[in-house]
Amino acid sequence: MFLITSKQSSEAFFEMKNQRYQYYSLASLETEQNRFVSTLPFSIRVLLESLLRQENGVGITQEHIENLAQWSSEHENKGEVPFKPARVILQDFTGVPAVVDLASLRKTIADFGGDPTTINPEVPVDLVVDHSVQVDVAGVKQALQLNMKMEFQRNQERYRFLSWAQKVFDNYRVVPPATGIVHQVNIEYLATVVTQKKQEDGTTLLYPDTLVGTDSHTTMVNGLGVLGWGVGGIEAEASMLGEPSYFPVPEVVGVRFINELSQGATATDLALKVTQVLREQKVVGKFVEFFGIGLVSLSLADRATVANMAPEYGATCGFFPVDDETIRYLRLTGREEAAIAITERYLKENQLFYDPLTDLEPNYTKVIEIDLSKIEANLAGPKRPQDLVPLSEMKSTFEQAISAPEGLQGFGLSKEQQTQSVALDLEGVHHELKPGAVAIAAITSCTNTSNPFVMLSAGLVAKKAAQLGLNVPNYVKTSLAPGSKVVTAYLEKAGLLPYLEQLGFHLVGYGCTTCIGNSGALKPEVESVIKENDLLTAGVLSGNRNFEGRIHPLVKANYLASPPLVVLYALAGTVDIDVLNETIGIGEGGIPVYFNDLWPTRDEIQALIDECVTPELYKQEYARVFSDNEEWNSIETDAEPLYGWEETSTYIANPPYFSGMTKERVARKPLKQLAVLAKFGDSVTTDHISPAGSIQKNSPAGHYLIERGVPVREFNSYGARRGHHEVMMRGTLANIRIRNQLVPGVEGGYTIFTPTQEKMAIYDAAMNYQKQGTKTVILAGDDYGMGSSRDWAAKGVQLLGVEAVIAKSYERIHRSNLVMMGVLPLQFKSGEDANSLGLTGTELFDIAIDETKGILDTVTVTATKPDGERIEFETILRFDSAVDITYYQHGGILPMVIRKKLQG
Repeated sequence: MFLITSKQSSEAFFEMKNQRYQYYSLASLETEQNRFVSTLPFSIRVLLESLLRQENGVGITQEHIENLAQWSSEHENKGEVPFKPARVILQDFTGVPAVVDLASLRKTIADFGGDPTTINPEVPVDLVVDHSVQVDVAGVKQALQLNMKMEFQRNQERYRFLSWAQKVFDNYRVVPPATGIVHQVNIEYLATVVTQKKQEDGTTLLYPDTLVGTDSHTTMVNGLGVLGWGVGGIEAEASMLGEPSYFPVPEVVGVRFINELSQGATATDLALKVTQVLREQKVVGKFVEFFGIGLVSLSLADRATVANMAPEYGATCGFFPVDDETIRYLRLTGREEAAIAITERYLKENQLFYDPLTDLEPNYTKVIEIDLSKIEANLAGPKRPQDLVPLSEMKSTFEQAISAPEGLQGFGLSKEQQTQSVALDLEGVHHELKPGAVAIAAITSCTNTSNPFVMLSAGLVAKKAAQLGLNVPNYVKTSLAPGSKVVTAYLEKAGLLPYLEQLGFHLVGYGCTTCIGNSGALKPEVESVIKENDLLTAGVLSGNRNFEGRIHPLVKANYLASPPLVVLYALAGTVDIDVLNETIGIGEGGIPVYFNDLWPTRDEIQALIDECVTPELYKQEYARVFSDNEEWNSIETDAEPLYGWEETSTYIANPPYFSGMTKERVARKPLKQLAVLAKFGDSVTTDHISPAGSIQKNSPAGHYLIERGVPVREFNSYGARRGHHEVMMRGTLANIRIRNQLVPGVEGGYTIFTPTQEKMAIYDAAMNYQKQGTKTVILAGDDYGMGSSRDWAAKGVQLLGVEAVIAKSYERIHRSNLVMMGVLPLQFKSGEDANSLGLTGTELFDIAIDETKGILDTVTVTATKPDGERIEFETILRFDSAVDITYYQHGGILPMVIRKKLQG
């Protein structure tokens, strides 16, 4: 069918400007009779090049190459792909625990008598500090400086730890705070599209830039034609240490774009529509690749917006092949012309360059067509990013949601609550707040702040509104958090920043802010009114996540929207409005102002992009990206190879993953008498499972910090304390909106401790079970673990004593994280779930797992009820690749890494 050649015979060369370049040719796999490479999806071609270049006969073999080269859209593909990316990217919330694990690995190696410096990144690693800044101060000119000051005060210990790591680990760099959001910095500066590696013989080896990242929205770089996706921190650590990441040969869903966006539509609207469509198409665990004539009209920033949302539509990646627009963007962002020329030449030489006008359509597992001309202005919410709401239907949809039964799209308000009007006197202004009052309006998140079109659109809406005399109601917390300093520069150059500030959208910091839950407190009077009246308020943000409890604990209805729509809803002060037809506000002279008075045309926006978004801005802002923050530069740390753990720290601690570990692995045995820690329904996200957002003083984590003398005002967020397992264990499954069916009608992290039938915090019950020597299991519904790549969702449950999860289905990243922590993922057979089997959560479970079980085998589970009745059923073992078996046998990937290092 095709020709398997030796690695050496696949080497190819070309010369440019007296320099010789080497690459591994995909064409070397072809025969005269079978020119198959041009029929493969481009994402598969990138994976195939990676295997061809890194084949070593051990972890990456000829068989892997052969299986992938036979990729077909017509039959099920066999085998797995061992993926070793060119680099790893971290953000600080997920990056800190990853680096903590590396430091712990070093200590454990030393404790076993080994060399701790063998634990060292083998590929380049960049960590961008972007998740720590909180919107403590908003709506004032000095917000940026005040928030930065508080950020450094809160995070001194974390930043010292990251600075220490920068000194002792090779191939590790830190982009300091107040620079930008990891994914925007990645596409604007860090990503190379093609990697150049100097070799001893003087040639330069070329290969595609690929990566994994400890943030699910790593997929944003797919818009640049760079293949990569988010993984848990433990999987990223494995990649850093040279371990391949294994996954089944993927299906590739092709999305064909035709025509172009209409006047009123933005890339945000397209991304939300793509999210809705692909969620319905069930692309979880699949690759998605965009192609077609419609790409010609989409800017690189538009593509990045769509690619960013891949976790929301559930795909592993949302890949845009490199084409002429990619090359144009590299020039726009100030990359070196010589590097751009080499990039273009290599990709064309190796069949990795796409021309949407002339190239034949690759073969795809399935093709979905989206007509760009039919995209309209959209929002998504009120609780999930895939729940699309056309702007034209927003008012009616919200009114349906407040009366609908409480659930994913309903709030279950009584008739009295639906019509309530609450008085608020704030700073001399009287308001009557009704359900849907906007409490938070945030221009935030990498998804949108990387896109000049939507950012300048927001600035133009603000300008028109300010000139017409409109103001934002003072109960709305407004904020502007760009993804890089370049955004501030072009808003200033366009003369739009003053108008945004006039409406309260002052620059609050460079980071994820509201989108990650760092929205900060509302004004005390506003919080009191919400609490005292149980008022349903709304958040509107240009983010990618709006899961329950994420944005702010008091703001229950949250909608994703483009930046200009964020400004419009801030002005309106409510989401219970038809913004297309009703009055947005009253301007000077009592004149009503409508949507058409404020919304800019595409021509207006494009003229500003052409004038103000220039290569010089990117070159200027990234010239000293690693050294521009003087406060970061002044941090003093030692350079000892082993970290000096501080027993009194509540930020950084040596985790107990290796407690009792033996040098040789011990065989895993069947699981006996597992109690049910929790029983969940569908769509339990990693935001529900993993500690996220603010720490409540009456929570187990709050009690722990208070006992150690930490005042409530210094609690910081769970994200900032991810390097301390004691805090994170207590915050696991403690989300204020999680619903455990063992305690029906109750929201929050509670369960029933079965031996005494007491209701208590899940953490307390887990500790009680551990005192008894009882391990536990979690029962769950569909899409268990959807959302961010939070490895603490797996780490936390493992430390709580959970041995297995039995769910109807899993999100890709979380299933992988569970296996990597030694937690067994089982799946109910089709048509079955806990309820259909009669499981109430009061049973004790025996799971007949043993070391003979393989990929997707069946495993017998026996549940014994308190009265002795036994329910026996078959489950599917969600080991999706051979390496999953190895991880589980070792009790997780980290013990496996230590054993391999000790064996040399």
